Amino acid sequence: MALALTLGFALLEAAGGLWSGSLALLGDAGHMFSDSVALALAALAARVARRPPSARHSYGFARAEVIAALVNGLLMLAVVIGIVVEAIARLQAPRPISGMAVMAIAAAGLAVNILVLFILSRGAGDINTRGALLHVFGDLLGSVAALIAGAVIVFTGWLPIDALLSMLICALILYSTLRLLREALHVLMEGVPLNIDLNEVGRNLAALPGVTSVHDLHIWTPASGMPALSAHVVVEELGNWMQTLEAMRALLGSSYGIEHVTLQPETRDGIVSVAPLARMPRRVRPVDD
Repeated sequence: MALALTLGFALLEAAGGLWSGSLALLGDAGHMFSDSVALALAALAARVARRPPSARHSYGFARAEVIAALVNGLLMLAVVIGIVVEAIARLQAPRPISGMAVMAIAAAGLAVNILVLFILSRGAGDINTRGALLHVFGDLLGSVAALIAGAVIVFTGWLPIDALLSMLICALILYSTLRLLREALHVLMEGVPLNIDLNEVGRNLAALPGVTSVHDLHIWTPASGMPALSAHVVVEELGNWMQTLEAMRALLGSSYGIEHVTLQPETRDGIVSVAPLARMPRRVRPVDD
């Protein structure tokens, strides 16, 4: 529904922008068209992400949503650059604009964007959905800018307002776009989740009874909202490992939301034993034979 509403109005708004000569409307139409691509990409990624793990992809395909968010961020960045370039050209050579037409179409676009934003906001809060929401929110701001530009032109006749507001909205969108790109790249580069302190986790694990030290500690995110951890744990007695393992799992789950855990116990003299694998989250199922 969100995709159909966005794409349909993008075509209408582009036609209105060409007829009225408004860069704000054309920019908003460009936003909405990129929104349509973003929504289609996000929907495809969400469907792919639900595919179960396989022998070739043991973590499944959940990272498809992160890739979609990255592509959507890059697409939004391209739209922003294009609008800024055109706005600079418009400031140098203003063109006649039909203010009343701009206001009417922008008001309708604002209503459509609010409806689409409401539809998407009821979905998941993962990075993929946030990427799609970023496009729609930028589009909503674009409609507001076009509405204000149309009103200023009608009442004052000052044409540069159209390009200036377009550039202001681009600046606001750019901030959110760069944040989204940073987070997507952080996940793809196997970075520690931004809300988790690696050193703090290591200290808390090492402080548990029966644990001497923790090394080779790694925390990463196979997909948005699904942190994973692996570590080597030096213990005092291997015979008490199961109790130690349960305590570590409980700590990681309750304090950090980490449920996908792989821990290898070791002793001070170098004896190594393979640890049982902690319970995997529902999104990661065992590979079928």
